[in-house]
Amino acid sequence: MFFEGERIWPVRQMILAADDYALMLEKIDAAETAKEKKAIQKEYAVAKKQFEGALKKLLPYQRSDFEGIFKAMAGLPVTIRLLDPPLHEFLPQDKKSQAEMARRLGVKPAVVKAKVEQLHEFNPMLGHRGCRLAVTYPAIYRMQTRAIIEAALKVKKAGKVVLPEIMIPLVGAVSELKLVKDDIIDEIKMVFKEKKARIKYLIGTMIEVPRAALTADEIATEADFFSFGTNDLTQMTMGFSRDDAGKFLGEYVAKGIYAADPFQILDQTGVGILVEMGTKLGRKTKKKLKVGICGEHGGEPNSIDFCHRVGMDYVSCSPFRVPIARLSAAQAAVR
Repeated sequence: MFFEGERIWPVRQMILAADDYALMLEKIDAAETAKEKKAIQKEYAVAKKQFEGALKKLLPYQRSDFEGIFKAMAGLPVTIRLLDPPLHEFLPQDKKSQAEMARRLGVKPAVVKAKVEQLHEFNPMLGHRGCRLAVTYPAIYRMQTRAIIEAALKVKKAGKVVLPEIMIPLVGAVSELKLVKDDIIDEIKMVFKEKKARIKYLIGTMIEVPRAALTADEIATEADFFSFGTNDLTQMTMGFSRDDAGKFLGEYVAKGIYAADPFQILDQTGVGILVEMGTKLGRKTKKKLKVGICGEHGGEPNSIDFCHRVGMDYVSCSPFRVPIARLSAAQAAVR
């Protein structure tokens, strides 16, 4: 969604202002003189205005996207995962594109180059992404939440049944989930008050971090549903990078170390134990907790059979896998 058409530019504008905006709060506190503090506060006000201005530009794009989804899915639950990728993925990496970004946003090319280098992460899949973005920049998830709820209320007003489910990715601790969730609920209350209307909604989380599966009973106190993100859960549990393991995983399968590529077929005796444990612990806290799986494992027959056996409610996968997923779910139910 964020790369489509012109919307990539306010995303980049937001990123350009984001770190300055966040770091300046620390600088204000650390200022030694009143003059120094005043100067930093002035810079902070400019960065904050740019950051929030970029989010305001993104809001109508997001709201329009969600309206379309809710109309198409009227009467069915719609789970929307909030921003998950690390911010560096939205920035241009080559010199020519960086110069274009600098021209469009009215800054020097060196500023863009410095921002790209600043946001570089050695292992971005384990870095500043998912709910960690919301901890640092709460306004991002607030904007997305506002877009979801405003869109839902508009489609509901048109006479359609809308069932929004907001999913917070990459949670590892209940305190992390609560912090982000409280912000989201605060924004929802604001929208309800402004629009003088209400709608039912759920707030849940993706279980992708092993710690989340191990403490699922705690996390369930704050979550209305779980969705196991088994791509990342496999990476973190097995210590394999999905992007790099192709260089050697073939040998592991050929030599019988693993029966299959764990990114293609769920590793039931390792990763699966965490999935089963997380499901049981979550439902120990909330008996009717809605639990599912999302990612490519959600469209693979053996993995779907496993999901059925551990008592999941749903699987989610890419569109081309849906026919296979339906057939496999039916076969699992028959068995």
